[in-house]
Amino acid sequence: MSMQDEFNKLSEKVKQYRDEARVQMHLAREDVKDEWEDLEKDWERFRNKMDHILHGTQDAGHEARETARKLGEDLKTGYQNIRKKLD
Repeated sequence: MSMQDEFNKLSEKVKQYRDEARVQMHLAREDVKDEWEDLEKDWERFRNKMDHILHGTQDAGHEARETARKLGEDLKTGYQNIRKKLD
């Protein structure tokens, strides 16, 4: 195999890897975008629950507080996961 043939083969392999990486990057961005949109919906629910607990009645039930705490922890984890995917 000539040197030119070797470089052509290498060039084609690099192009193939680049194309595959491009597809994976596009899919990752779409995946992250979908994840973000889901988290934003949960963020609004969390804010509403927190407003109710903090500014509503003094006797917000234990269940409401636990639901808000769980939702907050899930949101924190979700946003951390997105940050890791974007790094």
